[in-house]
Amino acid sequence: MGKDAYIKWSLEDYLERLASDSPEPGGGSVAALVGALGAALVSMVANLTLGKPKYADVQDDMAELEQRAAELRAELEELVTLDAHAYAAVSKAMKMPKEDETQQAERTKALQAALRGAAAVPIKIAISAVEVAKLCLPAAEKGNPHALSDAGVAVLLADAASQAAALNVKINLNWIDDEDFVRAAWTEVEQTLSEAVELRETVLALTYDRL
Repeated sequence: MGKDAYIKWSLEDYLERLASDSPEPGGGSVAALVGALGAALVSMVANLTLGKPKYADVQDDMAELEQRAAELRAELEELVTLDAHAYAAVSKAMKMPKEDETQQAERTKALQAALRGAAAVPIKIAISAVEVAKLCLPAAEKGNPHALSDAGVAVLLADAASQAAALNVKINLNWIDDEDFVRAAWTEVEQTLSEAVELRETVLALTYDRL
């Protein structure tokens, strides 16, 4: 992404913008960032295990884990900004003129399209976050035990990211007229959330048991 990518900003600048009265970035962007943090922690667990003779039997597993975590982190880093762009499109559509029937129809069409986009991005965030949560299980099972707590933190962040993304999906779905789209989208979100919760409980139990 270009220079406008939030992931290129300093943490301080991002937080200042987030705390301001600007409508973006918002909760969806934060969800993606939290998911990316979780993925980075999974990478850390893998990297603290790789190259250690003591963990020779899991080197291939850790190499695969690190590669997949890096891929998911890159996806979520991009979504940090894409979510803000999606909401900006909604904001732009809402400001379109509506003085006559033609303008109203054009505004409605543009707004409905923008809302679909604003719902689609956090759905992607939720799905990617759950993929991060899936990686936390082998990280906790096979990773360097000195980094076990990081695997636990990673799954908490992944679950938080999916839950936060779901909230942003829901608020946009409330304004979408296409009932079939709304129903399908929310069904996908509910399935994703259910998986995230199950993974969180499983990984946390394993983490506490091994600590």
